[in-house]
This record gives sequence, structure tokens and C-alpha cells, in this order.
Amino acid sequence: MQATDSSQRIGQPTPTDFWETAYTLGLPAALWRLPNQRHKHLIVSFDETLPRVSADLEELPAGFLISPFDNLNTETETPAQTLFLRADVQAVFSENAPTATSIADTEAGNRFQQTIASRTDNQRTDQEITFVTLPDAGTEQEYVTNVAEAVEAMQRGEFRKVVLARTKQLCFSDAPNAVALFDKLCQKYPTAFVSAVSIPEKGQIWISATPERLVSVDAVGIFRTNALAGTQSAFEADGTPKLPQDAMWSQKEIEEQAIVCRYIIECFKKIRLREYIEEGPQTVIAGNLMHLGTSFTVDTQAVRYPQLGTVMLRLLHPTSAVCGTPRDLAFSFIKQHESYDREFYSGFLGPVNISTNDAGPASDLFVHIRCMKLEGNLATLYAGAGLTEYSIPEREWQETEMKCQTLLSVIQ
Repeated sequence: MQATDSSQRIGQPTPTDFWETAYTLGLPAALWRLPNQRHKHLIVSFDETLPRVSADLEELPAGFLISPFDNLNTETETPAQTLFLRADVQAVFSENAPTATSIADTEAGNRFQQTIASRTDNQRTDQEITFVTLPDAGTEQEYVTNVAEAVEAMQRGEFRKVVLARTKQLCFSDAPNAVALFDKLCQKYPTAFVSAVSIPEKGQIWISATPERLVSVDAVGIFRTNALAGTQSAFEADGTPKLPQDAMWSQKEIEEQAIVCRYIIECFKKIRLREYIEEGPQTVIAGNLMHLGTSFTVDTQAVRYPQLGTVMLRLLHPTSAVCGTPRDLAFSFIKQHESYDREFYSGFLGPVNISTNDAGPASDLFVHIRCMKLEGNLATLYAGAGLTEYSIPEREWQETEMKCQTLLSVIQ
């Protein structure tokens, strides 16, 4: 059953109240803030086991999608393992005070309201948490060796680009407060899509601040996607911020970003779409990093293609920004050389058919990078680097270290 407007306000609950109530009841929840916006959104699903869906943006009710990196059905090439959190509870917050709330008028909804009301005098306070960095699951030497193998394969012409990732693990003295981490990320990265997603059936909470839009369709049918690749520090050696117009890009970084652009254009060609606007590349600041970015825009009403969001989602994921080119060969290389399961890292996530203003519902899906998985007091951070035949293995390791700082900087 979809969430219905119960028009019942429960005092002035905060995002933490909603989040902790969902956690207490063993219910999935998603908390997010869109780029360059101040309002925070939260939904709770009453499905203790989340449905696996094909990500059809035109057919799904209001909710939130989170997809693993490896979600392709090899026979149909459609996403088969995307999790869907239906918006049985939906709340919008301004300065942590709710501006709108709806709760499904069901037995589960009544139980949720009773539980959140009981939190009034029993709110969780921020705690001092320490952590230690565990030995890297994949050592620097192993990563550098794999990068060198990839470079050699590309120089032989086996493929043009591949993205190899690694993990870093932290052990906290206590389970960290996910909402507090979310709030810190919102403050530090105003231009990112910041989210926290709790998946009780897996015992996981995923937190991210991603700069990369995969697919969005707004209330008036404007489709958008971005090509984001190439990475350098956003700061000079003395710690002063770089100006975007002064950023110097190497041949490797320019080619890496161009590959992602060509990949998007090839997807447009597959569906014979010619009416799109391409802007870029230009230097984009994403927290402590700079990237090269190009945006693509399509008016789906003008081209009479209302299903474009769903069609492009299936064609794009996994993009060459997180997988490689050609996709199948790069995917195979990743599977052979990464010694862990990426799970939801480098998948996609975001709200679908959520009304953010009077214009109507919109869908905004982002590539799930700059992310961390929490399992109790254990955190796993993920970072990858796009490799071309010009890559220098040791520099690619340093790039992954910089990307880990996106989350480490709000933890330390």
C-alpha cells in the first residue's frame, strides 16, 4: 500500500527520531538531501524484506531505489537486484523540523506513530567515538600490481578503460550515529547528493556523498545525466583552494573523461536520440577533489520519449565511470582482480517519484560512490580509480586515498 497523507503531526520529531524509530522496528529507511538544496527527505518502508524490482521509473510508486554494482540479468540485461523502499512514511525537514509528514494509515503505520511518540523523553545523544584503521583488505602492493596488469592489457588493445576499486576498513569503539554522519556530510559537501540508507535484512547502513548524477527526470520531463571522470586535489600543496579555471588536466584525465562522454552518446545513438544538449567538459569541485564534468539534457516531452529515464538507466548502468569500456570486458577484468564484493558501491541510488515542490513528482538517481558501509561498529569505505593506458599505478593508489578522505574527513 502506498503512503497516504494521514495529516497527523507528531509533535516536532527530528530526522533522528524517524530514523531511530525505523531502526527499533526493524524497518528499512532512507534519508537524503539533493545537491544544492537545504531540505532533507526521509522515507520508511514497512517491508521488512525489500522487494527486488526492475527499475521502471514510470511504473514505480513513490520511494527510494538502491542497486548493487552487479545487478544485470545476463539474459535480459535489465536490473534484477535493485532494492525498492516504498514511501510508507514520508517526511520533509527544514532545519531538522518537519515541514510535511505522511504515514500510511495501516496497523504498521499506527505502530510507527506510537513508537516515535515514545521517543520524546528518550532521545539519543551524540557520543564520543574513536576508531582504528584495520589492515587494508587489499594491500597497496596488490592494488598497484592489478593496476599495472590493467595498463598492460589496455596497451595491448584488450579494452580502453577499466575502473579498479579497493576498500579501507575502520573499527569504531561503538556503532556510530548514522544521522550525525549524514548531517556532517550535508554541511561539508553542499553540492553532493548525500544519503543514508538502512537495510535491516542485511544488517547494513550505507552512507554516501556522491557528486555523480546518473539519471534524473524532473516534474516537467527534463532528463539529465552527467559524465564525471578525471580526479585531482582541489587544494594546492600549501592547502589553499585551487580555482577551477586554473586546474591543469593531463592527457590521461582528459581521455578518461572523454571515454565516459562517448559512452553516454553511444547510448543515445542506440535509441536514435539526436536532440540533446551537451555542456562541458568543465572543472567541477566535489569537496576535497576536482573532476572533469559534462552534462547532457533532453526535453522528453519535446522528443516524445516519456520512458527515456528508464531506458537510459538500463543502458548506462554500470557506466564507464565505475566499470570501463567496453563494458563487458572491463566488468570481467574487475571480477577477476577485485578480491571483494562491491555490493552497493558503484551501483545507483536515489528517490523515485517523490514530490519535492508543487510541480509534481521527480526521480533523481546517482552513482553510488564516495560511500561507506556500516555493519555495527565496522565500517568499510570504497574508492576506485579510472584507468587508461596512460595510468601510473602508484598515482592511482593515491587517488583512491584522496577519495576515501571524503568520508574520513567527517569521521576524524
